[in-house]
Amino acid sequence: MNVHIILKYFSELEASQKEQFSLLGNLYQDWNAKINVVSRKDIDELYLRHVLHSLGIAKIQQFNEGSQVLDVGTGGGFPGIPLAILFPETRFTLVDAIGKKIKVVQEVVEGLGLENVTSHHSRVEDIAGQFDFIVSRAVAAMPTFVHWTKGKIKKESSHERKNGILYLKGGDLTEELKEYKNAQIFDLREHFEEDFFETKKVVYLPQKFKG
Repeated sequence: MNVHIILKYFSELEASQKEQFSLLGNLYQDWNAKINVVSRKDIDELYLRHVLHSLGIAKIQQFNEGSQVLDVGTGGGFPGIPLAILFPETRFTLVDAIGKKIKVVQEVVEGLGLENVTSHHSRVEDIAGQFDFIVSRAVAAMPTFVHWTKGKIKKESSHERKNGILYLKGGDLTEELKEYKNAQIFDLREHFEEDFFETKKVVYLPQKFKG
């Protein structure tokens, strides 16, 4: 597992962030051996397939100090944990309905010393509060995801881009997004040269979801 792929695309990191990204691989390897949250083949390519993929969102949207981001269906902590390392002044709330996954998230967060992350074993519908952005990695088709997260996005934007959903997806999204005329699709192959990103995208859905 090679952390250098992160430094290749994010060269401005502080020493503390570099250390956290370096620690990430061993923490996941140790915890994944106890509680399998990442597939066996993927754990060897953790930095490419999970960490860098998560950070694709940062190539589309930077998060301001004090802003709040909700990661829905975080699994083992993606995209939330890599983004929380990259944006230490942003508050991240990580949610998953599967308890063993949140257990891994909590242990990794503690191991990294991340103070800007809270995690919940919960359905997103039961999470209180509102957020600037909601992030996720393909946990459901977009209409289902929009339904789950209804009412969770703040109306007032503190970023240049309007508050909304930032969703990591792959493949042909024509059918899935046909009712969302204002969705924007960003190809990650324009930011990362590895073959893995050839079909990977970030979908941005501003708060006024339809129309």
